[in-house]
Amino acid sequence: MENVIITGATGMIGAHVAKVLMERGVNVTAIVRPMSEKIDNLKWAEEKASIANFENSNNNAEVGKLQVVECNLWELPSLRDKLGWEHDTFFHFGWGYTFGTGRNDAPKQEANIKACLDAVHLAYEAGCKAFIGAGSQAEFGHVSGKLSDALPKDPVTGYGIAKLAACRLSALECQNLGMKQNWGRILSCYGPGDNDYAMVMAAVKAMLRGERMKFSPGEQVWDYIYAEDCAKAFVAIVEKGENMKAYTIGSGEHRLLKEYIYAIRDAIDPNLEVGIGEREYNQDQVMHLVADITDLVNDTGYKPETSFEDGIKKTIEWAKNS
Repeated sequence: MENVIITGATGMIGAHVAKVLMERGVNVTAIVRPMSEKIDNLKWAEEKASIANFENSNNNAEVGKLQVVECNLWELPSLRDKLGWEHDTFFHFGWGYTFGTGRNDAPKQEANIKACLDAVHLAYEAGCKAFIGAGSQAEFGHVSGKLSDALPKDPVTGYGIAKLAACRLSALECQNLGMKQNWGRILSCYGPGDNDYAMVMAAVKAMLRGERMKFSPGEQVWDYIYAEDCAKAFVAIVEKGENMKAYTIGSGEHRLLKEYIYAIRDAIDPNLEVGIGEREYNQDQVMHLVADITDLVNDTGYKPETSFEDGIKKTIEWAKNS
């Protein structure tokens, strides 16, 4: 890869993909929502890429250039012939209505499907040979075993249904256009740049303020992956993944959710009280969310590098300065 396009580039995973690629000297065109309130995530990514490049004495390559292009996700066709340098790879992380009532709003999720297909066509017109989209564990529905693409898909939310449709339709359209297509289904990801409403970041910021949070009993079996590891998985899939194949992205390890909560607490202040079991589970609570990363490892050679304890320390440091 030399020149890539990333939609959703100010999101946590998009920004980490930009960071990983710029460290390797890859030029990044970041498509961002006009007046994005998360633009600092991209500034952080560019700064971290420069620092990592400087600190690596064995790396004589220059940091990749960052080009920011403002465009609403629903208006991607307007960018035809406006992206500058020739591109080779397209990462599609942009997705609207990911939480709240919009997750089950059919017209809004239909717009996401169209935006994904618009991204495929924009990738083709920009000269890209590969397209990779970001999927979700929501595409599986309720499953008690480890998640892999071999499992049947039975999504129960509009969001999950739309993600699965976008996966399959983008594969079909890429095949028609002669581009490589892959899909990365993300489980639970955390790290610098995460949303404040996500469990890990909400817990980190509350505990940094010394607040007592109320949690469910925390008996869910969960798989958390650090954002930079997730980003490297997407890069590995593009470089070495099998064409038209979807991969499940997680750490491949799991713990009870309450064990992650205690690990966050211990990294901030072991004396803080946490309200485990003081609130009910959410309606239709998913109790088992673990990735089978066998195909990802075997096909690409990728392996997660960051333990939860190490990743949460980096996340806490980011949160202190954000």
